[in-house]
Amino acid sequence: MLGIFSIVTTEILPIGLLTSIGSSFTVSDGVAGLMMTMPGFLAAVAAPLVTVATRRLDRRLVLAAFVLLLALANFLAAFAPNYWLLLVSRVMVGVTIGGFWSVGAGIAGRLVPERSARRATAVVFSAVPLGSVLGVPLGTFVADAAGWRTAFLSMGVLTLAVLVLLVLAVPPLPAVDPVGLRMLAGMLRASGTRFALAATFLVVLAHFGAYTYVTPFLEQVTRVGSGAVTLFLLVYGAAGIAGNFLGGAAVARHPRAAFAAAAATIAGATLLLPVLGGSEAGAVALLVLWGVAYGAVPVCSQTWFATARPDAPEASSVLFTASFQATLSTGALAGGVVVDRSSPSAVMALAGAVAVLAVPAIGLRPARRPAGTDRAGRP
Repeated sequence: MLGIFSIVTTEILPIGLLTSIGSSFTVSDGVAGLMMTMPGFLAAVAAPLVTVATRRLDRRLVLAAFVLLLALANFLAAFAPNYWLLLVSRVMVGVTIGGFWSVGAGIAGRLVPERSARRATAVVFSAVPLGSVLGVPLGTFVADAAGWRTAFLSMGVLTLAVLVLLVLAVPPLPAVDPVGLRMLAGMLRASGTRFALAATFLVVLAHFGAYTYVTPFLEQVTRVGSGAVTLFLLVYGAAGIAGNFLGGAAVARHPRAAFAAAAATIAGATLLLPVLGGSEAGAVALLVLWGVAYGAVPVCSQTWFATARPDAPEASSVLFTASFQATLSTGALAGGVVVDRSSPSAVMALAGAVAVLAVPAIGLRPARRPAGTDRAGRP
């Protein structure tokens, strides 16, 4: 759980630091957005390749290697003398995301008695909303107090502590049921997997196309200072945690409706931000709605992938990780092009339009709770 928390927080940390880092290296907000684009694309490629390449190695050794790589990436970012070396550190983050996620997502059940497997899996995945929704405001708070480099330095120290705990506390985990390229190709031929890919693409594209540039929006449109931005993002984060638990409960009973409702709410919030986001009250209210909606997205998406192949949890994790990260990067890249050529408000409006398209796409295919999963649809 701590490993995934470190990874998720490191991945999205630049969202809250975007303007500060851009100013330090004299690059535009769109170019600074490459810090979000690069790790996702690398993770999408690394997820299947690393999983297949390490399929016969002890899983503890593999996880430890990726945590060490993440620590080195954070330290490199903290001391990078130029922007391009900072991007090298983000490449290292991308490889870590793809490898650690694909291997680590399915091993919780091996660490506890069988009766506790589902609870252990839930604990591991609780790191996703915590890292996703608290990482940005906490990183912004540290950066405001001591500079953006200190935020990365702090993450490096935390990651080293996670590495020590991983080596001391996790037992050897020999590989079982190794994932091969043939298994992954077979999953892609399943109609359920293709629907999961399409729904994930549209919703995540819309979210990260807009959320990557929420800090410039709050500074330029809502016209609040850096301290208020941190507070606004913290409110968003708290809403996201609530959305994760609400989404987990809803997707167990109504998987299609839960995913469609999350997409529709993201669409409404981002479309209304250019209209109502000029006031602090309007911006906060819409960020709360947005946070609740996005908090439900990862668990909804993962449930659809698990439904497609409930007998292959690690393979499902690979495809979920690859598709999610590739789409995250595509959204951040597209949003960067728009924000450089237009404005943060235009990014919000276009993202809302994409999220609207996701609602009928999700409605085309019902998703059922797979056998052998918990209430949140996790294997």
